[in-house]
Amino acid sequence: MNNLLPKGVAVLILLAGCSTEPAEISYPTSKKIDFVETIHGYEVEDRYRWLEDFTSEESKEWVDRQNKFTKKYIGKNKFKKAISKDLSDTWETESISIPYKVKEKTFYYFNDGTWQQSKLMIKDCGDCEARVLLDPNTLSSDGTVSLGGTSVSNDASLLAYSISDGGSDWRIWKVIDIEKGEHLPDTIEWAKFSGATWENDDSGFYYQKYDEPTDELLKDINTSPKLMFHKLGTSQSEDRIVYENPKKPRWGWGISVVEESDIKFLSISNGTDERNRLYIQLKKGEEFIPLIDELIGAYQYLDNKDDTYWFYSTEGAKNGKVVSLQIKNGSFVWSDVISEDINSIRGVNFINNNIAVTYLIDTFSEVRFFSLDGSYLNKLTMPYQGTISGFGGRLEDSSSYFSFTSFVTPRRIYEIDLTTLKTKIFWEESLEGYRSEDYVSDFKFYSSKDGTKIPIHINYKKSLNINKDTPVLIYGYGGFNISILPGFSKRFLSWMNQDGVVAIANLRGGGEYGDAWHEDGMLNNKQNVFDDFAYAAKFLHSENIGSPNTTAIQGGSNGGLLVAATMLQNPNLFKVAIPQVGVLDMLRFHKFTIGWAWESDYGSPDDKGGFENLLAYSPLHNIKKGECYPTTLITTAERDDRVVPSHSFKFAAKLQEYQGCQNPILLRTEGRAGHGAGTPKDKQINQIAEIYGYALSVINE
Repeated sequence: MNNLLPKGVAVLILLAGCSTEPAEISYPTSKKIDFVETIHGYEVEDRYRWLEDFTSEESKEWVDRQNKFTKKYIGKNKFKKAISKDLSDTWETESISIPYKVKEKTFYYFNDGTWQQSKLMIKDCGDCEARVLLDPNTLSSDGTVSLGGTSVSNDASLLAYSISDGGSDWRIWKVIDIEKGEHLPDTIEWAKFSGATWENDDSGFYYQKYDEPTDELLKDINTSPKLMFHKLGTSQSEDRIVYENPKKPRWGWGISVVEESDIKFLSISNGTDERNRLYIQLKKGEEFIPLIDELIGAYQYLDNKDDTYWFYSTEGAKNGKVVSLQIKNGSFVWSDVISEDINSIRGVNFINNNIAVTYLIDTFSEVRFFSLDGSYLNKLTMPYQGTISGFGGRLEDSSSYFSFTSFVTPRRIYEIDLTTLKTKIFWEESLEGYRSEDYVSDFKFYSSKDGTKIPIHINYKKSLNINKDTPVLIYGYGGFNISILPGFSKRFLSWMNQDGVVAIANLRGGGEYGDAWHEDGMLNNKQNVFDDFAYAAKFLHSENIGSPNTTAIQGGSNGGLLVAATMLQNPNLFKVAIPQVGVLDMLRFHKFTIGWAWESDYGSPDDKGGFENLLAYSPLHNIKKGECYPTTLITTAERDDRVVPSHSFKFAAKLQEYQGCQNPILLRTEGRAGHGAGTPKDKQINQIAEIYGYALSVINE
């Protein structure tokens, strides 16, 4: 297993000196309809609901007008050209992913810096020259068709891979003969949030399929998935349903096939809740029977040896633990192998007949090695603090690869001899003119509103004279148990190279300190996250690091919600706000595609208590007419079927209508792009240069 827990964006806000007079800006016309509905006894107005039909011609024309209007502000400024050049110089350097081995073959992604998408490479043996196995750049002229997941068959002769068109979450799976480089006729459609799990004999693979949308591809609700088995050489119409439960339309499926065994484990999820049910199939063709039939914790299959099966679990262990399952005389016997630690587990790998466990210690990684019975052996020693990922392989492998990075250290990939723990650099990212020692990453804690200590990483050029006039970019996420860990970022570097400070706050709602940290920022505790973010700015300003006149905030998806809610609650704390692909209508997020799955973190608008909590902070419903809000640049993409763009459309229209001063409210909608994954290089560079360039120009005006 690699990372046990799963990726935000930027916001800038203008406050000081804003006029209380009505804005003189002439925004594009936004049609309003008189619409009010009563929900749980509350009257809710929604004048821009027509924008929920975001693929209609009327909506497209509205988006075109908004984009043209926004282009006048962000298209040209004195910072954009410098940022674009800086990004091009750093982007156009080679990069690779952590290699992984199947049998004698080694696979990794590689980009020479000029390609829109990375290519999947293969080395057929240890000393063989690498060759291109898949080149997604050939799938479209503009690089907007990207590779999704890949899965190598057990004998390393076949590769199943998925592709995404224009950033959509929908995936098409195909199969290629690795030796010949030829495609098999097999094609799988309507897969979503699914990998491909090969059967032991490589006769086919398992995947999760949704019904084909009947109305609109990018906004129909996705429920009632089926776990399917595709036999190679047959039509998808002949695929076998392995598991479904029409009575539980919100359940999702994942399957683990135990090598050289008939045993399979079925993981049953409910939305984004990391807790899951666990079923087992003892013999091929038999029914799955429950092992864990309640949501009492996470149970993730890791590996097995003989009659012992290992799992990662959070049952009774909010920071995670490793447990084993043995089947004895028809009974299932669970045992703790590695007990819960004061630090949370981020990853577990079974390799070299040992267990490699990656812990998070105040956001920094520490890798410890244990024997298969759970006895501590030793730990990996690194010269610096940062984020460690990798250690993939099979139980019998005595070597592996891992990567190391920090906010000021470009990524390095190491090859490690797991018997001696000796490492050697396999590859390191080289950026022309960049020296890590010229930059500083300070790690500190600050007090949030309720006194909770929140970690923050403050990054800048060592030569920078920091004061109240320094441009500050604060980034956060705060949700879904996702940890925002130290990692080198070319986009953040471009801000620092314009003499700015980048601060990353590790807010509650994330997974930096295990389930307890997550729970303190979810459901009725969600307000804690917005307070944590606001108090990050207050802390920095108290330290003379920027001021409300120089501070930008950024976050994407759940982080877009974070930025919008925090901006509305603290309009005098920021200069610019950039909510990106944000969840901004908290009363209707569950009405589109997979939005219902987020109720585990947000609560349900269909429940009165959940509705009242959501209404209290929903960005769309908490805009005050006549209030002077910071300069706000809202970004989304036309093919985002994760957080549909109507969230951003409605928020932008209402914020433009209600804005009480001359700070611009802008909407930038990217074409042929989705929620973020798979966006081609040129689009990313242009987007960052426009957004950061505009934010810096506002701060420096």
